[in-house]
Amino acid sequence: MKIFSCSNCGQVVFFENVRCTRCHSPLAYLPDCRTMSATKAQDDGRLLATARKANGGFYHLCRNSDDYGVCNWAVPIADDNAYCRGCRLNNVIPNLSHPEALVAWGRIEHAKKRMLYTLYELGLPVDSRAEKKSGLVFSFKENDVKAASPVLTGHDDGHITLNVAEADNPGREKLREQLGESYRTVLGHFRHEIGHYYWDMLIRDTSELGPFRDLFGDADKSYEAELKRHYAEGPPPDWQESYVSTYATMHPWEDWAETWAHYLHIVDTLGTSRSYGMALRPEAAGLSRPPPDLRVNARDVDFDNFEDLIDAWLPLTLALNSLNRGMGLADIYPFVLSERAIKKLRFVHDVVERAHVARANDR
Repeated sequence: MKIFSCSNCGQVVFFENVRCTRCHSPLAYLPDCRTMSATKAQDDGRLLATARKANGGFYHLCRNSDDYGVCNWAVPIADDNAYCRGCRLNNVIPNLSHPEALVAWGRIEHAKKRMLYTLYELGLPVDSRAEKKSGLVFSFKENDVKAASPVLTGHDDGHITLNVAEADNPGREKLREQLGESYRTVLGHFRHEIGHYYWDMLIRDTSELGPFRDLFGDADKSYEAELKRHYAEGPPPDWQESYVSTYATMHPWEDWAETWAHYLHIVDTLGTSRSYGMALRPEAAGLSRPPPDLRVNARDVDFDNFEDLIDAWLPLTLALNSLNRGMGLADIYPFVLSERAIKKLRFVHDVVERAHVARANDR
């Protein structure tokens, strides 16, 4: 994630901001320009975006901003859709007659928009069902007290469902502990489920399927049988030698989705680090000079080069985990990446790069 600034006064602003804290200018994210911008209301109701990248363009706020305050994205005035590129993907929203549903929806939208930002930055296709039959659609559903089972977060042929209860921080943390998970966030759910979507788009029925099978296994395995095996037996004792998480051991589809999610973790966090110009030069106790494998200058990371990404990621996670421990918090990245897990991440990187090039050539 880049560092953004108010185009009116230069104050640093963040991706979710709706108003500058210094000059109080209204702010909006412009997905067509991939930037935040201060806006100026015109007499005819249009908003003038003052960011340089907007080139004096006019916009209107997404309807979910005007009506509910859960979105800060803007829509180019030439686009006749009332909703922004992110919100028009929604099929079911939380029942707003329920207490705290609006707060939960806001958290969900913020996480979804951050995921979409990364997808746009990677040059991946993000189409709605109105644009493409196989496009994306999201449903945010609550548990029905009369139903026998809770709403399951998951993916089905481009349709991603999220249980609204995941937006309840204490409830999600309790569930994380009950399931023995080291990491569970709304953003993590989105990144995992979108991985299933891109498996359908970029792996299934393509030349990538053979290399995928060599690394991840046979995707034609019965998912139901593997699901039962996983919950009956748990992960293999040596799972850390090949997988990024225990859930990844369930089925090759889940291995791909978990690895995909970790790849998005890496590129987004490193992108933020580069935007801040972070450099790590650790001084280990008892050593006259810093260990070379723990030094990194994020501004020099080449995001097209996987070796650059992974060489920067490992020392960064050590630093971030140490900072969290200094505040008495859990590790921000509680995972160990084995050599085989890194090979899988490299495969994801290569698939993304090839998809980006192919999409650019089609334009």
